[in-house]
Amino acid sequence: MAGKIILQSGGETQRVEDTMTRIAAANGFPKSQCYVTPTGLFFDLGGANPVTRYVRISERSTDLSKVTLVNEVSRKISLGELNAEDALVRLQHIERARVVYPAWLQIASAAVASGCFLIMFKGGWSDFVPAMLAGGIGFALLLLLHRLVQIRFFAEFLSATIIGALAIAFVHTGFGHELDRIIIGSVMPLVPGLLITNAVRDLMAGHLVSGLSKGADALLTASAIGAGIAVMLSAWS
Repeated sequence: MAGKIILQSGGETQRVEDTMTRIAAANGFPKSQCYVTPTGLFFDLGGANPVTRYVRISERSTDLSKVTLVNEVSRKISLGELNAEDALVRLQHIERARVVYPAWLQIASAAVASGCFLIMFKGGWSDFVPAMLAGGIGFALLLLLHRLVQIRFFAEFLSATIIGALAIAFVHTGFGHELDRIIIGSVMPLVPGLLITNAVRDLMAGHLVSGLSKGADALLTASAIGAGIAVMLSAWS
């Protein structure tokens, strides 16, 4: 349960395996082994009567608050402050909890971040609002399409296409000025930064399967964003 929550919430493979083996060791199974991939967990208790479990991971998101809560439960188990029964109840509560930020706050944060990224990339303050609008609308569309379209590539592609269209419209009407910086700032909330970071960390830790698969996932997302912007720039030119 702990490993499943961490993996589904955006935790890296090393953290999942370390958490699971520590919890097992604290409950009298010091020789447990686990093998983690982005789509599934294999866990074996070891010992004279080994018990093996497999859990399929079909949905993944980014919710680092759940990762923090599971780490807190794991530490308490390792220190002997929490028994297995109470820990399971807490983990089940964490899994059911909706601790993710509401959609309106995610959209507002994406909009502000888009404007700030534009300034970071040396854009002018006159383009701050256009970047905010394009980034906020694009991210709102991404959240909506994720619920309607099962294939994530198309949701990201369409969101990037809308961002490109808005940026071009802003510049064409004189509301915006630097098209390239508006686009760069607006697409940054779509960039899979955590996924790229976890892919590198997994590769450095020797988890080659997880690292390569997460890297491929991040590359696919980046390709969708780039393709969406390229389509709009080609149509405009």
